[in-house]
Amino acid sequence: MKAVKFEKYGGLDVLQLEDVQRPAPTAGQVLVKVKAAGINPGEASIREGKLAKQFPTTFPSGEGADFAGIIDAIGPDITDFAVGDEVIGFTNNRASHAEYVLAEAGHIVRRPANVSWEQAGALFVAGTTAWAAVKAVSLKPGDTVVVSGAAGGVGSIAVQLAKNAGAKVIGLAGSSNHEWLAGHGIIPVAYGDGQVERIRTASNDKVDAFIDTFGQGYVELALELGVAADRINTIIDFAAAQKYGVKTDGSAKGASATVLAELAGLIAAGKLEIPIAKVYPLNKVREAYSELEQRHTHGKIVLVP
Repeated sequence: MKAVKFEKYGGLDVLQLEDVQRPAPTAGQVLVKVKAAGINPGEASIREGKLAKQFPTTFPSGEGADFAGIIDAIGPDITDFAVGDEVIGFTNNRASHAEYVLAEAGHIVRRPANVSWEQAGALFVAGTTAWAAVKAVSLKPGDTVVVSGAAGGVGSIAVQLAKNAGAKVIGLAGSSNHEWLAGHGIIPVAYGDGQVERIRTASNDKVDAFIDTFGQGYVELALELGVAADRINTIIDFAAAQKYGVKTDGSAKGASATVLAELAGLIAAGKLEIPIAKVYPLNKVREAYSELEQRHTHGKIVLVP
């Protein structure tokens, strides 16, 4: 089978599509033929060596956590799933950017028929991160929450989950994404110079919570707006979190099949959309990450074997 691999830390040039042995499932595992797999900023940071202390890498390494596909083989003790089942799942072994992926049976859920392969394959990391971030700021109906990077992979999901929780949601994003935000019941506000006053105007000078998916000073901005530290969550600015005592809940807090099933159910019910920015074939993985690293995509970028 084909799989994305890298032999050392580095830039896009270290990514290779290689022929590797197709694995066989053992007890508790299934082998899934991948139909779609999302890519995420954290995977780029791991490949570049920026997270070597937190997430050390054994070379050669694969990459990818998100996937959706069709079960191709099952371990000897699997009774809840069968060959041919369509599933959404995740792997903790950096292996989903491939034609086939081994997964623990406890890490997959059935794909609802009306959830596209692309949305399903991009759901796990961004979806569980957004879910945890929204939970972290304890939204109540009537609260006002601001989300930075509101049109990105995580932000576009977080704004919808916050809206579903009954909050008034202000989304910081470029003007090209304002129509999409407004169409989902979000108040769009342009980022950049003057954004504090624009937020104050949009919120009637009352911001209860802040979800930062972008970094670059938004924790300080939230504090300037008067948001309490325990109602600020950043998924990226860990230095500011340590300095000011704000929360950093992300995928690790929401990483479960239960949350994955909940999110898939929301998509199936029409209460959540996973915007797909672009779909690349597996052999264009470098181009996919090059676009991701521009940090201007609306929604998720997906690889398709």
